[in-house]
Amino acid sequence: MRKLRTSVDPVDQPISALHGRLADEPERDCPLCPRLVAFRAANRAAHADWYNGAVPGFGPRSAPVLIVGLAPGLGGANRTGRPFTGDYAGVLLYETLLAAGFAVGSYAARIDDGLRLTRCRIVNAVRCVPPGNKPLPKEIATCNRFLAVEFAAMPALKAVLALGRIAHEAVLRARGVPPRKAPFQHGAEHRLGNNLILFDSYHVSRYNTSTGRLTAAMFSEVVARLAAVLEA
Repeated sequence: MRKLRTSVDPVDQPISALHGRLADEPERDCPLCPRLVAFRAANRAAHADWYNGAVPGFGPRSAPVLIVGLAPGLGGANRTGRPFTGDYAGVLLYETLLAAGFAVGSYAARIDDGLRLTRCRIVNAVRCVPPGNKPLPKEIATCNRFLAVEFAAMPALKAVLALGRIAHEAVLRARGVPPRKAPFQHGAEHRLGNNLILFDSYHVSRYNTSTGRLTAAMFSEVVARLAAVLEA
């Protein structure tokens, strides 16, 4: 059911050559979170051919939609260097975006698959892979500066899609909105002021889809409503 809240007005090749790292994104070897730096170094020692760095956003900043995930997956974005690429979550996310007209090409779980985002950009609330896929509150807060930059650098932004509670709360922090004024709930919509609408969805993780917490139909419905807002 729709709920609208109106309470708040390959490693050796430079990643910039592959999908356009911007100067105001974190460096690949971002030093800000010691625990994540150490985990990144351990993964680099174990998998020297993986990306193993702060993963940049994917898609044009001229897009009207920003999709915010949690953090890079260990064997997904941390391996490939592109959000949601190479793990199970990317299949549902990118196939849905392609079907809804937010992307062109095809998704093949690698950064040279030719997939191109047209009407959206994707970033993570935390840019480096955390141990156990669980970033600490301090790490989420530290990385929020980069999410705030995304909002400032997207002049045509009309809607945000938060994948999961952590991404939802990171969006609110970046926008200066108290969490109590826009509680997370799958399928909810929140007006954040300046004609910006936040859409909530459960994360497209393997756990959520395998347990039935999130189905492909549920996710497609949220994306379809988001697309309708753009058309309106």
